[in-house]
Amino acid sequence: MNTNIISKYLQFLRKSHNYTQEDLARRLDISRQAVSKWETGTAVPDLDVLLKISKLYGVTINDILEPGIMPQRITDFEEITTIAEKELKEALQPFDAVSLVIALMGASPETNRLCERIFPEIDFEGIRNRIGRTKIETVEDMQKQIVSMINLHAPGQD
Repeated sequence: MNTNIISKYLQFLRKSHNYTQEDLARRLDISRQAVSKWETGTAVPDLDVLLKISKLYGVTINDILEPGIMPQRITDFEEITTIAEKELKEALQPFDAVSLVIALMGASPETNRLCERIFPEIDFEGIRNRIGRTKIETVEDMQKQIVSMINLHAPGQD
C-alpha cells in the first residue's frame, strides 16, 4: 500500500468531483484537517470513512487503497513529454514545486524545459539550488509517483 499514491488519488477524486476540502469534510461529517491529512499522506482514512468515500465517489474501497493505474498510458517519466501540455499541467497540479523539481533532477533537458514552460510561476533553479543533492532513489520514487498520477488522470478516468 503506497500512501503517497493513495493521498494523490484521494485528492484527484475530490477535485474531479469539484469538492473543496471543506465540502468533502461536511459530506463525510469529519474535519477539514482530516481531509488535509489524507491528501498529504500523513494519515489514511479509517474503515468507516473509507466506506463513506467509496459510496460518495462510486468506487470500491479497494480502488481507493490500490488505485487502478493504467500502465499502458506511460511507463517512464520521460514519456510525460508525450502528454498534451494542458492535460499534463492538470495531472501535475497535486504535486508541490519541490516534488516536481526532485523528479526533474533525473530528467532530460527537454523534459525540464517542458515543465518550466507549463509552470512559469515556479522558480525551478532556485529550488534546485536550495535542495542541493538528492538520492537517486528519492528522484526515482518521485518520478514513479508522477507516472502513476498521470496514468490515474488518463482520459476516461475522470
